[in-house]
Order: sequence, then C-alpha cells, then structure tokens
Amino acid sequence: MRIPKSALQLSIFALVIVLIVSLHNYTLPYLRLGAAKVGGFEETVLDSSTPSPSQGDSNLEKPFEADQFGLEGQRTRFQPGIPKVPGSDYSRVMVIPRTKDEDIGWIAEELPGLEISVYVVDEPNAPLHPPKNKGHEVMVYLSYIIDHYDNLPDIIVFMHAHRWTYHNNELLGADASQMIQRLSNEHVIREGFVNMRCNWAPGCPKWLFFNSTEELMSKQEESYLAKSWSELFPLEPFPPYLAQPCCAQFAVSSERIYSIPRSRFAFYRDWMIKTPLTDYVSGRIMEYSWQYIFTGKGAMCPAEHLCYCDAFGICFGGSTQYEHFVQLEDRKKEFESDLEKWKEADQLFRNSSADRTPDEISNSTAPDQKQQEHLQEQIGMIEKEREVLKKRAMARGDDPRLRAEECGRTWTEGDGF
Repeated sequence: MRIPKSALQLSIFALVIVLIVSLHNYTLPYLRLGAAKVGGFEETVLDSSTPSPSQGDSNLEKPFEADQFGLEGQRTRFQPGIPKVPGSDYSRVMVIPRTKDEDIGWIAEELPGLEISVYVVDEPNAPLHPPKNKGHEVMVYLSYIIDHYDNLPDIIVFMHAHRWTYHNNELLGADASQMIQRLSNEHVIREGFVNMRCNWAPGCPKWLFFNSTEELMSKQEESYLAKSWSELFPLEPFPPYLAQPCCAQFAVSSERIYSIPRSRFAFYRDWMIKTPLTDYVSGRIMEYSWQYIFTGKGAMCPAEHLCYCDAFGICFGGSTQYEHFVQLEDRKKEFESDLEKWKEADQLFRNSSADRTPDEISNSTAPDQKQQEHLQEQIGMIEKEREVLKKRAMARGDDPRLRAEECGRTWTEGDGF
C-alpha cells in the first residue's frame, strides 16, 4: 500500500513541530538561568509595560511568560522605581558578612534602630552563616537574597563589617556609618541598584577586559573572566568590558531583586561553591558583575558629583565646582608630600649634627624653617576652604529642588529627594 505524498509531507511536518516544542521545553530552564541585559551593553532599557512582582511574591515557582525572553534568552526588562509619597517610611536592612573575631559594635553605637542581618562566615553554628566561606562577601550577599526572597524590605544595603576603610567615600570621612545615614532611600528606589562608592578609582571608567592576555597583580581575575562569564551567563555575549567603582558595597531595592527569579541567585551561589577558582579570584569576578546582574550594564560609572549629590545629598552645583573641590585635595597632598620631605631632611640634619663639631655644624645648611611654616599654612588654608565648600554642598543637598536640578531630574513643588 502506497502512502499518499501529501500525507507523508503532513506527517513529516507534524514531526518537526513536535521536535521544536520538545527542544523549547528542554532549553527553557537554561534560558531562565541566563542573567542577561537588555537594549545594548551600555544602557538599560526600562519597560513600564511589564508589571513587577509585589513584595513577598516569589518568582521561583512561577512559569515565565513567552514575551519575557527575546531570541537570546534576555531577562525581563528592568523598570525604573517610583519613590513613595514624600515623608513616607522605607524599611531597610543592612546585610553584613563578618568573621567571628570582627567587632561590629560600631553599628549599634552609630546606627541605633537600623535592622541588620549579620552572617558569620567562619562559624557554622552561628544563627546566620553561609553554606561555604568562599568568594569574600559574595556568598553572604547571595545567601541573604535566597533566604529572605519572600519577605524583603524596601531597601537592602550590602556592606562590609569594618567602619573605616580606604574604599569608603572620601567625602564622608571613609566612614561607613555616615554613608548609611546619608544614603537616600528615594535614590535607591529610583535606580534599583546603587554602588555605595562614588569615587571611580579603582574600577572605573574601564576595568576588566575579556580579551586581555597580560596578567596584572591588581587584576588577577581578568585572565579567568571569559571562562567564568560563559559559566555565569551562558546565553550572553561578552560586554566590551566590566567596570564599576570597587569594592562590593551597594544598595538594592526589593523591586529590583524581585525582577530576577530566586533560582538565578541560587544558580550564582552554586557556581561560587563549585568553581575551582580561589576565594580571591571568584570573589573579584562577582565584585565586578553585580552591576550587570542588577542593571544589565557591563559598565556603571556615574559621574562622581552626581553620585554624591543624588545618593548622599552633597551637591556642589555641578561638575566644575566638584572638580575644583577635588583639585584642592590634590594640591593639599602635594604640600603634605613636600612637608614630609622637609621633615625627613630636618631629621637627617639633626642626626648628622650629633657626630659633627660645632664648626662643621655652623658651616652646614639646615632646612629653612620658613619653608615649613609656609607649607603648613598652605595646608591649613586648603583644609578650611574645603570644609566651607563641603558644608555649602551639604546645605545645597538638603534642598530637594536643587538636588533634582543638579542631577537633571524633574521636580515639582512638594516632591522629596
């Protein structure tokens, strides 16, 4: 019995359809794991048509809608956050990784009433601890999101345990407590993800490159970046480079976290646990991937004066005024360096005088005392000027209209920050 040609063609067509559907169902879980950006490497496309999940509403068990993915498995588009009515309260928690020997008493003293979630990385019996002490702060940050995904506060601030450190904001005395106190809740809600460090160096404007063949001590992770990226974001092409201010301290809105399924954070943590990369290298790779995970941008280096203004309420009036403030600090450092050299020369003269006769001493030349006085005077003048400019900038930042004006935001009477 011969099968009609039309029937055979119909059967083949049906078989192809079945194979396509099967392949789609097979690959969908992998599409869900891909942490993709949208709209290009250097921009985030904000799509207000895609509703965001409500607080406490987990995406973990929910199927994805077909239009949530493009041809390359791109994630749901990020949306701009909308702050609450001015004067409203925001729930906020600070997540801290610490060792059992680190003292975090400064938090209770300087930030009374702030809710904290402290993970002890080297104490398996602690109430909160990560599954493995690896990747520096990464394991704790991911563990908090996974553990609390169903009940997140409005804002989560991920910080290190120490109060003073070089990578905290210089304008705020490198003091973590000041950074937390002055951080604008509204700014975090609007942006979704905010790096707590405004100063670019190190990390900006371009930092890690995927095609680099030179191994640098300051960027040991760079040679492992391409392979790690393919494992973390298997459906994503390489951005031109990764960049954001160091050093893995940032604030995120719950809305932004909820735009990413919990399963993806679990996937990142599983990679961190299983990767053969060292604690240092794996942690550094993730340090420069947070901005990509939460914004879809390979590079996120906002202008320093805008960061200080909108995030911390220190507004100099524009880039020119801020640059003048920075240049004053550079001049101060030059005078301080000259003063240090003068002190070394003076000490050398005093030491050598002990082994010389009075005639030899009288014939030698001691460092000019007037030079010391001049250097100290210049340093003092710069410090006073910078203090005046900083106070003015803080006062300016207290005005929501001026703050919005400097940052290019629309503002109407009655709006907050």
